[in-house]
Amino acid sequence: MGRLFVVTLEGSIYSCKHCKTHLALSDEIISKAFHCRHGKAYLFDKVVNVTVGEKEERMMITGMHIVVDIFCVGCGSIVGWKYESAHEKGQKYKEGKFILERFKVLGPDGSMYVLGQEVQVGGSDADDA
Repeated sequence: MGRLFVVTLEGSIYSCKHCKTHLALSDEIISKAFHCRHGKAYLFDKVVNVTVGEKEERMMITGMHIVVDIFCVGCGSIVGWKYESAHEKGQKYKEGKFILERFKVLGPDGSMYVLGQEVQVGGSDADDA
């Protein structure tokens, strides 16, 4: 395996809860109104220190999307997904954007997300209602 280069961010940072690798700046948050199987999820414009999985079509609350799972480069844990494309015209704004599942990352203050009453059973996507 080659040498691992990790980007170090400065400021208000979201990081992997397992290895604390930096993933995104809070300034890159587009929306905190998304949900996934484990509770809250945030939509980011840009993330770092991730690798991507295989493209797959996934039915979500807001329709069919082509997504790739994203994994922390530090430890390999899945931390969310990236929207490659959206079939619905109203969902095109998500293309090229990233979801970090709040349950899988540490907040800027180092806090872990605790599962609450809002956990959904089923698919994962934004709560656009």
